[in-house]
Amino acid sequence: MSLWLDFMGAEIRYVETASYGKTRIAEAGKGNKETILFLHGVGGHCEAYAKNVVALSDEFHVIAYDYVGQGMSDKPLLDYTPLTLVDHLRELMDSLGIDKAHLSGESMGGWVSGLFTIEYPERVLRLNLNTAAGLPIITDKGREELQGLIDLTSKATTQGPPTFESVKNRMKWLFHPNNHDTMITDELVNTRLTCYRQPGSKEVAPKVLGMIGMHDDYLIPMEKIKKETLFLWTEDNPCHDVPCAKNSAAKIPGSLLYIMKKDAAHWPQYESPEEFNTVIRQFFRSGTI
Repeated sequence: MSLWLDFMGAEIRYVETASYGKTRIAEAGKGNKETILFLHGVGGHCEAYAKNVVALSDEFHVIAYDYVGQGMSDKPLLDYTPLTLVDHLRELMDSLGIDKAHLSGESMGGWVSGLFTIEYPERVLRLNLNTAAGLPIITDKGREELQGLIDLTSKATTQGPPTFESVKNRMKWLFHPNNHDTMITDELVNTRLTCYRQPGSKEVAPKVLGMIGMHDDYLIPMEKIKKETLFLWTEDNPCHDVPCAKNSAAKIPGSLLYIMKKDAAHWPQYESPEEFNTVIRQFFRSGTI
């Protein structure tokens, strides 16, 4: 199915922020009482949530967006850190007139969501950390995989312009091997490649991707999170494995941990959308799974 068939019923538009320029959003369910904000991974874009925005909009006001410096949003030359993206989220909520929202972040998105929840708890309803980064890695396998990602990213920023093949190979890191042939479509690869070829991307990409190397400098202090929290994980998530998720979940009293049943790696919201949407809907509706 095409990404744009998935997005039918959503509005794709740009929102002006005070300090970070134009931000691209995909929005559906405007007028519903509670808002869900979906946050993508590093180097990503809102199409990561193509299968979730409209699906949840019958009950929630749902927004996925491109971070500053990424996707189709503006790409100013900044000193990018996870805290830059925390501030960008604050400004986006201000621009949209959203006082508080549920946050669901995948990878870097979970990292930013966790830090935002600590910095602005009054603006968060419930928190979903979806295969999130920013958690202490406690296994040798996880540390090796993180170093491998840092090395892969370093090469990607020094080997010249991105190509269809280089983007496709990088996207294989996101998906369970059983999903490579059916889900990493030409359309999905070309969507990401188009984002990477936007004006300013060449200059900003090393700064954006360099945030991966800052991982241990900006860990989420889990004990400071006072919101209902769901860790949604997969058995095959790279770097931050299930022991990592369990270790962090134990630091938040009353937090929940859900392990996806179907094949998924780092993009469960895309790889198994029906399961993901069912779990997220229940959690954001009632705080249960």
